[in-house]
Amino acid sequence: MDGHSLWLQECQKIGFTPSARKYKDGTRTSQDAAEQLGCEVSHIAKSIVFEGQEGAVVVITSGSNRVDRKRKLKRIIGYKPGMATPDYVEASTGYKVGGVPPFGHTMPVTVLMDEDLMQFEIVWGAGGTPDTVFPITPEELRDVSGASVVDVKQ
Repeated sequence: MDGHSLWLQECQKIGFTPSARKYKDGTRTSQDAAEQLGCEVSHIAKSIVFEGQEGAVVVITSGSNRVDRKRKLKRIIGYKPGMATPDYVEASTGYKVGGVPPFGHTMPVTVLMDEDLMQFEIVWGAGGTPDTVFPITPEELRDVSGASVVDVKQ
């Protein structure tokens, strides 16, 4: 089963019906996605996975932001999480790097959401593969993902 099919299955379990779009040229990076969608890179809700003490820490951040792991993230979760390898990301979320969705993970994870995303009407998240994305309001993203909205940007 590919990552998108897996994600759709996980979405069904939580009662979320996405309007996913597939782009043959790919949406692996925030910039790729923004170019395909014709939007600003800041409207991309990228999922960054860190290695936590009790499982993965998924930070949903604006595509134009970088996560301040050493200071802000450490203050929020109480320790500095490790950088995740591609194998760790897939084992901890069920998805490969470049297609990790903001929710619908196959293992329990801690989810944090960049407060900057709340300023937009619509943001775009990965749909389980490097060529699928879906639109969602920031409020619905927060609610469906169970994320805590925090300041994580550098």
